[in-house]
Amino acid sequence: MSRWVEQFNGRMDAWGRKLHEKEIRIPIDLVTGVVFFLVALVILLVMPDQVAVSEKDVVNGRAFPTMLMAVMMLCCAMLVAKELYKLATRQPLNWKVINVQVEMKALVILGILIGTWALSKITGLFVVGAVFCCLGFLLYFRCRKKSYYAITLVLAVAIWAAFRFVLGVDF
Repeated sequence: MSRWVEQFNGRMDAWGRKLHEKEIRIPIDLVTGVVFFLVALVILLVMPDQVAVSEKDVVNGRAFPTMLMAVMMLCCAMLVAKELYKLATRQPLNWKVINVQVEMKALVILGILIGTWALSKITGLFVVGAVFCCLGFLLYFRCRKKSYYAITLVLAVAIWAAFRFVLGVDF
């Protein structure tokens, strides 16, 4: 087991060295305007399937969301137009520097959380996901003390058992 953990840590170190200097620069206002314009457009396109319309009401359930998405699209269009004007007149844009290593760490944490949810959903046992989550985070943060693993796993199972069998909560 410890050999596998060392190999895992070695792979993480190698990825960290590769990604340490990598950065991505994006024009944040331009990208934000385009992305949220597309989000508003998708919401408008999906809304007829999601929100039922009552013919007897003067104002239906789609009125406010439609108005909100229209305002959002208008604001996004103004933001994109402002940024395109800056490009045309050669004015400096607002840039955001994204460190790839930091974002990959966040994605690994998100992956652990999604894996926790998926295992809980697939097996129907919350405790399986909780054990995976405990082990995943302890390995990710390179915890070396075996007692931490034992304490964390025992507490995760004990808390699940207390809620499941003593309090009668079904996750």
